[in-house]
Amino acid sequence: MHTIGIDYTPAYEQGAGIGRLVRDLVAALSEEDTRTSYRMFVSGIHSSVKLPSLPSNFEWRVTGLSPQWLARIWHRLRLPVPIELFIGRVDLFHATDFVLPPTLPGTKTILTVHDLSFLRVPETASPRLRRYLERVVPRSVYQTDHVIADSQATKDDLMEYYGIKSDKVTVLLSGIHPSYKPVDNAVRLMTMRRKYAIPDISYILSVGTVQPRKNYSRMIQALRQLRDQGYSHHLVIAGGKGWLEDEMYRVIEETDMSDRVHLIGFVDDEDLPSLYSAADCIGFPSLYEGFGFPILEGMACGTPVVTSNRSSLPEVAGDAALLVNPFDTNEIAAAFRRILSEETLRKHLITSGFEQVKKFTWKQSAQELRQIYQQVLSH
Repeated sequence: MHTIGIDYTPAYEQGAGIGRLVRDLVAALSEEDTRTSYRMFVSGIHSSVKLPSLPSNFEWRVTGLSPQWLARIWHRLRLPVPIELFIGRVDLFHATDFVLPPTLPGTKTILTVHDLSFLRVPETASPRLRRYLERVVPRSVYQTDHVIADSQATKDDLMEYYGIKSDKVTVLLSGIHPSYKPVDNAVRLMTMRRKYAIPDISYILSVGTVQPRKNYSRMIQALRQLRDQGYSHHLVIAGGKGWLEDEMYRVIEETDMSDRVHLIGFVDDEDLPSLYSAADCIGFPSLYEGFGFPILEGMACGTPVVTSNRSSLPEVAGDAALLVNPFDTNEIAAAFRRILSEETLRKHLITSGFEQVKKFTWKQSAQELRQIYQQVLSH
């Protein structure tokens, strides 16, 4: 019987995005596989912290050393301290967040690379993080036995930028949690608005960390166009504080949109279905994404979506959303206007969205992940 190590640290550290992916994928894996021995590694916490309850074949292995300290040890100082020092001997270790730790000889490795935004749109990345990833990611990609990419777009980028062969990379699409479904309970919707100080207005919703890659500045400019054309919609941005956000605040001031842009910060998972359901439209014209959860989450809640025609987003959206050039403010505004004014189009997108979401399940993702593990272990 093989033993597999998985880095669960992103699930513990990050509320959305990669953290959500790792949490939901591991939860689905625990339902699909009750025989294989798994060692779940979490750094930066102590043994007293309560972690999710998993079947008995999943064991937690934690260390108080923070991810930042491990990054210094493994990637800045290049000290060969193997991950097995923390989790014990394993046959395979799955690094779930861009970088590969040292392992003992004979241990197979899998590395998940979620996107290459720091190469595709470097101007939108935190300079310090970009320098780190530019140094460490290619080294990890070349060293690992196999790479998992979140989308075909990310696989194509890996092959283009790093020259790795197609058979070394497998695309593993994410799923969507069953909690995402339309909410029509008036009390629940009102409670959500009060909690996040959203007034009783019609709004377009955008979800994601406040950073340039999310393209919030152009969305605000597009909403200004709609305001000038008589639309009363506001923009609600749900996402934690990120980096390089000064440009967005400048645009809010220049467009005189401060009364129509609501920055509500990070939203608890249990409130997201209500937030999506109450919106008239989802705006997600990101400059680059490795996957794009808000597209599926919005569709599952019965809200039509405007998203970008770049990177992985057409893969996720299919024909169930309006695709736009994310650099064209007029095009973004026109797509919003169509969804808000054309009832036939709106109904078509909602119906198509429900069908598109059915293609993405965590059960299928977990089954495919098990196949990847077996493939790497057998070579």
